[in-house]
Amino acid sequence: MEIDELTPAELRVWQAFPRGTEVNFRTTPDEEATAGNTWGPERTLRAEVLRTLLLNGPRTAGETAVLKVAGARITGRLDLQYAAVDCPVHLWACYFEEEVDLYGAQLRRLSLGVSVLPSLHATALRLDDSLRLTLCRVRGPVRLAGARITGALFLDRARIGEPAQGADATSAPLPDDASVPPIPPVPNRRREDVLQLNGAVIEDHLSARGLTVHGTLRLYGASIAGALDLDEAQLNCPAGVALRGAGLAVGSDLNARYLTANGELCLKGATIAGTLGLSDSRLDNPTDTTLHASTLSVGADLNAMRLVSNGRINLRGARIPGQLNFAYATLSHPGGVALRASSLVAGELWFREARPIQGMVSLRRSQLDLLHIAPETWPDEVRLDGLTYTTLAPHELAERRLALLRRDRDGHIPFSYEQLTAAYRRIGDDGAARTVQLAKQRRHRATLPPYARLWGYVQDATVGYGFRPVRAASWLFSLLLIGTLAYTAERPRALKPDEAPPFNALFYTLDLLLPIIGFGQEHAYTPTSTGLQSLAYALIITGWVLATTIAAGVTRTISRQ
Repeated sequence: MEIDELTPAELRVWQAFPRGTEVNFRTTPDEEATAGNTWGPERTLRAEVLRTLLLNGPRTAGETAVLKVAGARITGRLDLQYAAVDCPVHLWACYFEEEVDLYGAQLRRLSLGVSVLPSLHATALRLDDSLRLTLCRVRGPVRLAGARITGALFLDRARIGEPAQGADATSAPLPDDASVPPIPPVPNRRREDVLQLNGAVIEDHLSARGLTVHGTLRLYGASIAGALDLDEAQLNCPAGVALRGAGLAVGSDLNARYLTANGELCLKGATIAGTLGLSDSRLDNPTDTTLHASTLSVGADLNAMRLVSNGRINLRGARIPGQLNFAYATLSHPGGVALRASSLVAGELWFREARPIQGMVSLRRSQLDLLHIAPETWPDEVRLDGLTYTTLAPHELAERRLALLRRDRDGHIPFSYEQLTAAYRRIGDDGAARTVQLAKQRRHRATLPPYARLWGYVQDATVGYGFRPVRAASWLFSLLLIGTLAYTAERPRALKPDEAPPFNALFYTLDLLLPIIGFGQEHAYTPTSTGLQSLAYALIITGWVLATTIAAGVTRTISRQ
């Protein structure tokens, strides 16, 4: 490339390069590059000139060469495949007519902030410092798969891909001058992996606050040493996967507050050393999964306060030692599973003041230290077999909690009743614990054959399966009163008048009722009428039934303790 072959604009850049001086073609400080296809030759640079400058450009002793350009229109394809560039590259607010190709390149530092590009091919890129794509507008894919960035990656408020309906509102208008051809439209890439970071290694943080992606953000197997910031991002891939992050490793927090996702967020098998933040976010995938985070491992908490999820949340086998917080959240998947968290291990699961869940909740085999959920928050269908928890909050009457156990899709689950009983006993509410155990026996009774159910009804009516001992005392007192009055009114006849002890209606009735203890009245006297004789038989039979059921209840109580 000879000097006399350069245009005036290119000559300015060529001369500024050895000294690292910026060449700014912008007419105003905040001029955007969206209308760059209308810029004239006074601010147009050929890509081949920039390539020659970066690889073989002039150097000045004692100066640091830097390619620093702002507000230029770059024609042609900037091809730096496998190139080793030893100077920083700053192409700020530039308009690229063709793809930037950095496949396998080695660079010190690259900044393309506020620029407009058709696409960026930087697979296997090596950067000794940071990559800045802040406020970029890229119509096609950004490929950074397998890239290794020693510093940070900045994607704040960048816009990647085209919306499903075609070009968005920021696309450049057609020029009035037909001699300036507009940039060809990029095909609809709604379902393509438009932002590819799979297998990338970022040795600092990835900042993507306010990022907009039309298509899939791919982070499969990526490694980020610092934090991943997706606050206020918009990920749009309707009926598809908006974020592919299976196997993602984040060395600090993953922040996705105020995130809007249309499509699935996949964090299956991801490892996050700090906190995963989804508070105030909205996830929409009504016919499928909104968050697929099975076997997710989080070092601290998963905060999802005020989350709105229209679809299934899958946390099967996740490990969250701190809080899994769905306070004030709205989970909805009518006719399907709203929350699948089977085999979850978490310190605390919070649904404080969350809206009633629409769709089934599965917590089978999960292990929790604290479960905080109001009875009215539970959906109409649950699966709780094997769920263990130490503390259940807020404190509610046992009857309100028992309604949930009757909704279990798997039917009668004795273990669920035992867990609820243990939770009440830990806080010293023995009355509620007995109520739960009584409900368990009644639920079990429905599974028995008819003869066993009959005996169960007798135990329930008399002593409440041993959990209502006062009921047995009431039966005994009532029968004792009836017998005493009846035999006082019509005294039984002595069998051996000379040997019979003095008659006492109270102890005579006790002799009939209590099958073990004897006061000598029953064997000395006999009723004088058929009615009193029938009453005696009834008292004897009732006494045996009460004694048997009381013994069964006492045995059950002792075995529980």
